[in-house]
Amino acid sequence: MEVRLPEPGDALTGVDMFAGLEPEVRQRVIAAAVPRTYRKGQLLFVENDPGESLIVLRRGAVAVFRTAPTGERAVLHVIRPPDVLGEVSLLDASTRSASAEAIEDCAALALSRGAFMELVHSNPRILDAVMRSLGGLIRRLTEQNADHVFLDLPGRVAKTLVRLAGESHAPMITIELNQSQLAEMAGGSRQSVNQAIGSFASRGWLRTEGRRIVVTDVSALRRRAGMAER
Repeated sequence: MEVRLPEPGDALTGVDMFAGLEPEVRQRVIAAAVPRTYRKGQLLFVENDPGESLIVLRRGAVAVFRTAPTGERAVLHVIRPPDVLGEVSLLDASTRSASAEAIEDCAALALSRGAFMELVHSNPRILDAVMRSLGGLIRRLTEQNADHVFLDLPGRVAKTLVRLAGESHAPMITIELNQSQLAEMAGGSRQSVNQAIGSFASRGWLRTEGRRIVVTDVSALRRRAGMAER
């Protein structure tokens, strides 16, 4: 998959939450943040951990998920640069509401809650960006709930693949996600998701290469998911 990397500039370039800050303020934020690296498969944090930091993702991809008492996982969202995660716990000083796992090798910046709240108090404009971030989260969760009501499993698999393909217009888009992770995102069993993938492959919409999925017809997947063409 094509990864959206920040454009040349400082470490916060492209991060909406900090876009309205003066350059010297952005530099203070960068100075207060701690560089972090995570290997593929490593947990960034776990549900009910203390919400101690905001994480700005600079490279890689992170899956945010909830775990049921039975051990089953539901992936809520996949974060890619220049997005952030962990803002909900920072705002209400509560524990993490979900877990996060690196699904690719990642580089990030971690900003402590103390530094973040100081930034918010001294720069009220950042609250607008925080509210937009939370609004986007609520919209995603609302849409996911609607998908489980109105879409069958193949439709949900198709929609998940379209979302993972992002804004890329390349003729072939490689998605570094195994079918177990895809099943967690689409809300189905691995066997059922495998059947949907096989059906899409037989139609020429994609192909599988080991643990990767290569999408060759995004438009067809959009139609199967009931999404409007762009």
